[in-house]
Amino acid sequence: MLKEALDFKAESDGLYALMKDLDDAAFAEPTQFKGWTLNNVLEHLHMWNWAANESHADEDNFVSWLTSAMKSIGQSNMRTYEAQWVDGLSGRALLETWHEFYTAMAERMVDIDPKKRLKWAGPDMSARSSISARLMETWAHGQEVYDHLGVTRANKDHIRAIAVLGTNTFGWTYATRGETPPGPMPYVCLSAPSGEIWEFGEKSDEERVEGNAADFCQVVTQVRNIADTDLRVTGPIATDWMSKAQCFAGAPETPPSPGTRFTRKL
Repeated sequence: MLKEALDFKAESDGLYALMKDLDDAAFAEPTQFKGWTLNNVLEHLHMWNWAANESHADEDNFVSWLTSAMKSIGQSNMRTYEAQWVDGLSGRALLETWHEFYTAMAERMVDIDPKKRLKWAGPDMSARSSISARLMETWAHGQEVYDHLGVTRANKDHIRAIAVLGTNTFGWTYATRGETPPGPMPYVCLSAPSGEIWEFGEKSDEERVEGNAADFCQVVTQVRNIADTDLRVTGPIATDWMSKAQCFAGAPETPPSPGTRFTRKL
């Protein structure tokens, strides 16, 4: 069983519950993340959920679609293409379409071989990494929705998959910038929502990142600046990494400036 598929559904269900009582007008309101609206968040999540599912269900069709999509995105931009892809859906209709698809997708993926190799926009990845990436994207883009609606998210231990991605992509943070890591990955010691302790890397007193797992996940997904968390960072390598950590694919992105991403008080 691919447990991460159940975790993906649980995180998606939480986001759906947050938005299910909103009226259509609320979905057009801009968030703190680059002015994305709630419609933009759902367009993005739904299209790439479909793509991840298609890479498993029909690899040839996925590869054909991806080639066409990347060409179209290059001629316009990602937001424009995603809005076109959902074919005019917005508001509650888009919400329900996203909800129905991710529910069925999770049910299909729970029985897939975790080690099955799947095509993607970047390097091929395992099915476990694929669904973990969908969990990460849902959690990360969900943050701007929680922030916009003034709701503090109650995290659960399924964010471990995001912490794993965050540590596994230590080298990627540098590679996407054309840089060489300044040394081995620092020791990471995190307190899970349940109180369990999660440890990654070799123990070190000189290079380490310690604190709340949700804070770490916020930094590696770039939904918070390290200065807006309670993480304790020791050592020059750890400090450099946390200043630009990036666990998602694509071109290098700059983390938000301190104080610019926060849960609104309504």
